Amino acid sequence: MSDRRLTPELLLSAYATGIFPMAEDRDATELYWVDPRYRGILPLDRFHVSRSLAKHLRRPDYQVAFDTDLDAVLDGCADRDETWINNTIRDLTRALFDDGYAHTIEVWREDRMIGGVYGITLGGAFFGESMFSRETNASKIALVWLVDHLKRAEFTLFDTQFITTHLKSLGGIEIPRKDYRARLAAALTVPTSFLSVAFETDCQAILHRMTQTS
Repeated sequence: MSDRRLTPELLLSAYATGIFPMAEDRDATELYWVDPRYRGILPLDRFHVSRSLAKHLRRPDYQVAFDTDLDAVLDGCADRDETWINNTIRDLTRALFDDGYAHTIEVWREDRMIGGVYGITLGGAFFGESMFSRETNASKIALVWLVDHLKRAEFTLFDTQFITTHLKSLGGIEIPRKDYRARLAAALTVPTSFLSVAFETDCQAILHRMTQTS
């Protein structure tokens, strides 16, 4: 698909039907639609916090924020040898961010972002787009905060698109396309939003909630 034909509205419609766009690389001028036979999801009630991750969460030398620097998160996610985030993906994500559909969770150490994750929201579905980590467990910390936030906001679906070893260690699974679309259809009817609850700043409160269900 030509990048010029893809609008934020069309992108949201695509997510609502279960497909998403990617670019071959950062310099690509075209996008293609992806509809995996098996979809990665992170069940919100099965998120696993290991002892080593809990230890990192208790450290006092980092801060977590949300929606403060989308461009820095995109830069971090695209900072690898091969990336599907091209200029059009960036522009569309920025437009969705400005309209309240895209959100970030950012992990900071002093004035440096050391990890983060971003995604798109529709109803009770969160479509995880990408994450990055510049220090050990930084992206996992971002995911802990994100999962806790989604659960408190009563989201029902965390779509990860694909499954990696990293996500499997946290409880991620693969489900058939048919099952994913059924879960998606149900999630889209949930009357919530990412901003329906306050952002948590107390790590101990998050850790208590997460370890109760890990």
